[in-house]
Amino acid sequence: MKKVISIGILACLAMSVSAQSFVTGYVYEDVNRNGKRDKKEKGIAHVGVSNGTEVARTDATGKYRLPVSDDCIVFVIKPSGYQAPTDEFNQPRTYYIHKPAGSPANLRYKGVAPTGVLPASVNFALHKYEEPETFTALLFGDTQTYNEQELGYLEKGIVAEARNIPDIRFGITLGDLVGDRLDLHLPYKRVIQQIGLPWYHVMGNHDMNYDVTEDRFSDEAFEAHFGPNNYSFNYGKAHFILLDDILYPHPLTGKGYWGGLRADQFAFVKNDLAHVPHDRLIVVAMHIPLIDSEGEKDFRDADRQAWYDLLQDYPNVLFLSAHTHIQLQHTIGRAQGVDREKPIHEYNVGTTCGDWYSGILNEKGLPITTMRDGTPAGYAFLKIDGNQYVTDYKATGQPDDYQISLYHPKVVPSRRSTSASLYANFFMGSADDTLEYRIDDGEWLKMRRVEEFDPAYCRYVQDWDYLEHLVPGHRPSNPVVCNHLWRVRMTSTLPVGEHRIEVRAKDRFNRIHTAKSVYRVEEQPR
Repeated sequence: MKKVISIGILACLAMSVSAQSFVTGYVYEDVNRNGKRDKKEKGIAHVGVSNGTEVARTDATGKYRLPVSDDCIVFVIKPSGYQAPTDEFNQPRTYYIHKPAGSPANLRYKGVAPTGVLPASVNFALHKYEEPETFTALLFGDTQTYNEQELGYLEKGIVAEARNIPDIRFGITLGDLVGDRLDLHLPYKRVIQQIGLPWYHVMGNHDMNYDVTEDRFSDEAFEAHFGPNNYSFNYGKAHFILLDDILYPHPLTGKGYWGGLRADQFAFVKNDLAHVPHDRLIVVAMHIPLIDSEGEKDFRDADRQAWYDLLQDYPNVLFLSAHTHIQLQHTIGRAQGVDREKPIHEYNVGTTCGDWYSGILNEKGLPITTMRDGTPAGYAFLKIDGNQYVTDYKATGQPDDYQISLYHPKVVPSRRSTSASLYANFFMGSADDTLEYRIDDGEWLKMRRVEEFDPAYCRYVQDWDYLEHLVPGHRPSNPVVCNHLWRVRMTSTLPVGEHRIEVRAKDRFNRIHTAKSVYRVEEQPR
């Protein structure tokens, strides 16, 4: 670990008062966009610059000053109304890595090469920009490619579709960019580059250097490719905080990892929020969910409470996460024991790799890769208007309005009782939502939310198991309980013939989504 809490605080204080190195420089408006500060180009006042723990503000001339260690990344916190230049991979160039000796030399996957002597001035260029307060960002869950073939699936499936979506301002991948093979970070960047948008990255547990004994070295390869793994930026009236929330090795057992933050990371968040008005929308992007899933203790309790305390004065808060390879919505408020008038919403985004690129290949040669809770592989939209937002999910290769999958028998016997049910999997659903159904043009009736396996996914796995011969690809994972599934008993009292099923769902944003199907009532043969 970087430090235990008390040592981390002392280290921060020592950095502030000791005679060690300081970095200075300017944040300036790069009018001619040549990447260097020319004499007539003015500095930008009141812009945040951080060393990963402390946050300084530029003075009236655009100048800042910060202490630095020999393992440090200095970055500018992009203010609203400005753009940061991007590199060849469309990654914002907002940081400077200061590692005079470089990363440890004995890592399997290389980190940062020695950066040498600290420059006399580390400057950050920004471009003036008419930044809208209403905008849309793309969200990718785990892309998690384990080999070159899966990079091809990512490129031909998700990326080929995403690069044709208009009016998107930027994108975020919520960790597990690759699957343990950190040499795939570079080809991954080449694939994401094709979308043509500024792209931000969160580090996942499969993006780490596993051959380390301290958490502070687990991010060396990630930093070499993506820069800081703890940083923030502003866009419109939203403030984004992106963090590495993987503690490795596990601070209690020394084996595996645990969700949570170090003391220096919380210090950064506190110092960062000190300059963010309370009326802003706070969007926190991490990899491991804040709320535990599947009965696991995924996130350290004390760190979860620390988040609630830090965000107490911010009514508008959204947490984004991935990691689970299912899709979940969590509400965190007084009903959950948290003293907040307006609850926090955590959206655990479904993964772009779905169920790790599993399943039979479709007509395009891409795996179907439905997630274990029956959610199709896809990506999400974060649509922000001022300090308010809505989220949408897009199943890859499906129409935009495909938000509910239905499962039911195709035929039931007339006037006989049946144990068959109509199931509706509302991909973005939660316990807070209401689903109703009707047959033909009858009365709308409520469906009952259940926590079960999605039967459509169970059949999907069984179809693989009943194959007579091996096919390309690999078997889907076994199902897990779906938290956005509704059920009602099928009716057989209707006249013989075909009948229409319609299901409607009202989501947390009061929008209506629908799905339709048909089934038949027939006389039972004797």
